[in-house]
Amino acid sequence: MTDRLHHLCYVIAGPTASGKSGLALALAERVGGVVINGDSMQVYRGVERLTDQPHGKDQARVPHRLYGVMDPSESCSAGRWRVLALAEIAAALAAGRAPIVVGGTGLYLQALMEGLAPIPDIPAAVRNAVRRRRAELGNQAFHAELAGHDAAAAAKIPAGDSQRMTRAAEVLEATGRSLTEWQRDPACGPPQGLAFRVILLMPPREALYAAIDARFDRMLADGALDEARALAARGLAPDLPVMKALGVAELAAAARGEVEIAAAIMRAKTATRNYAKRQITWFKGQMVADLTISTQFSESIKEKILSKIL
Repeated sequence: MTDRLHHLCYVIAGPTASGKSGLALALAERVGGVVINGDSMQVYRGVERLTDQPHGKDQARVPHRLYGVMDPSESCSAGRWRVLALAEIAAALAAGRAPIVVGGTGLYLQALMEGLAPIPDIPAAVRNAVRRRRAELGNQAFHAELAGHDAAAAAKIPAGDSQRMTRAAEVLEATGRSLTEWQRDPACGPPQGLAFRVILLMPPREALYAAIDARFDRMLADGALDEARALAARGLAPDLPVMKALGVAELAAAARGEVEIAAAIMRAKTATRNYAKRQITWFKGQMVADLTISTQFSESIKEKILSKIL
């Protein structure tokens, strides 16, 4: 419940292809809301179909925010996104609208509701220098170097996870303190004046996998392969977040003629299903929901689900 000191913010979470965007749109139309993206890949432009961002016709029905707001050459983070999301929540409330945050990136949603360790922003020069060094050394040598400076972080991060290794190294380089030390500091805490109502979509796994396959076919029909080709042509650093978006590596390889398109599609679908498994595990262990919906969202059950939420 909320009182005059707390404004209600809806959070719609769940694994990929569970119907979160459809539910967010339906809820926003019902309550006069603003849909705010909480997916780490949908913040990037030029990959609208690859990341299954809401189509223009849906965005025209209710206001949508934080979709396609960053260039693929940029690196978003939970902390950076949190600042943007809180600004959009405040703007929605000021306009008399209900903020509805929707996404499957658990770390982003957790950061919004619970806060983050107060790590300063990393200067672009430091970030770029650390990335160049990782590229020069290779993952194994870079991991060994990190272990010499921040053994605790290196012990948690496998040598193949270039993104997390780079993050640990750039924090150490920019601040003189290890990521582990920063994470021991008190978090900035939950945002003041907001009460979150968390709706978690957790459909049966077989239904989810079928939805993943069908959605990927639709994304291809809508131009995902062309987006992957254009993204690959930019020659961006392979450790940028957008280059790890589901389907990017597989479809880019197909666009270059390195693999048959049928094989690329199969690999991308498999990778997406494996990602969904990890999301399910995370949400079950890390997120406390006010309402868990154990079915796929669809228009046919819209009223039934909305009646549970409102």
